[in-house]
Amino acid sequence: MSSLGELRRLGTASAGPPRKRDNRAAFFFLSPWFAGLILITAGPVAASFVLGFTDYNLIQPPEFNGLANLRRMLTDERLHHALGVTCTYVFVSVPLQLAFALGLALLLDRGMRGLAFYRSVFYLPSLLGSSVAIAVLWRQIFGADGLVNQALQVFGGSGRSWISDPGTALSTLIVLNVWTFGAPMVIFLAGLRQIPAMYYEAAAVDGASRARQFRSITLPLLSPIIFFNLVLQIIHAFQSFTQAFVVSGGTGGPSDSTMFYTLYLYQRGFHSFDMGYASALAWLLLVIIAIFTAINFWASKRWVFYDD
Repeated sequence: MSSLGELRRLGTASAGPPRKRDNRAAFFFLSPWFAGLILITAGPVAASFVLGFTDYNLIQPPEFNGLANLRRMLTDERLHHALGVTCTYVFVSVPLQLAFALGLALLLDRGMRGLAFYRSVFYLPSLLGSSVAIAVLWRQIFGADGLVNQALQVFGGSGRSWISDPGTALSTLIVLNVWTFGAPMVIFLAGLRQIPAMYYEAAAVDGASRARQFRSITLPLLSPIIFFNLVLQIIHAFQSFTQAFVVSGGTGGPSDSTMFYTLYLYQRGFHSFDMGYASALAWLLLVIIAIFTAINFWASKRWVFYDD
């Protein structure tokens, strides 16, 4: 066979069936992921949606009760209290966390020595902040004999058990969330590095102060990063569970001052075995997060600047 004929044969052979074989191979290697998506994620999500319209206690078969769980939410005072506590936690801790992260990113953006080391050290709390170990440590720090009270005694002050006082228990969890500023700080730092230096140089030639440069250059050009961090941290804060569970011992106390929405959902499902109502609460949380995310996207048209 000539060389031309051999090339024609190879070209004809690679046009049809091998591509189908490649597709089958791709589906074969992706099949574990599809199995996990259906069995571990999509299946339970669909099941929880159906259970949200039932009365189910894990022992007896679920009984369809229509919209009874939704009507129950309207009169559930403890649910309303948990929503208030969660919203306070989200709307206080997230702005403080982002402001702290942005301030530190601006400080690190000045080209200081050992930047990689400091960046790693400051990022560490984000990896550990939602862990059980840090929540236990936080409970010891703000306890009656904790580090905070010992520091106050050095300056002649008197302390108390901050996590046992209904007036300060939620504040300790807010401080813990602010402390996990590492992840947004790293993203802010990457965004600051993308702002061209010529803008600041031109502003300096025109006599603009540092504050004016920050207000007129940094904030507008960094607004997409701020928006990204804002949406991400609001979703994360609404889902907070471990800190409140460990610090309060799973009760949401004292006096339900740390009763997060997720903790109340857990109590209804795994303490009271009220799975039907807990499933409805889970879907309500999804709707709440979706509404706040949609509001953020709608409001972003007014303050987020995309440099096209």
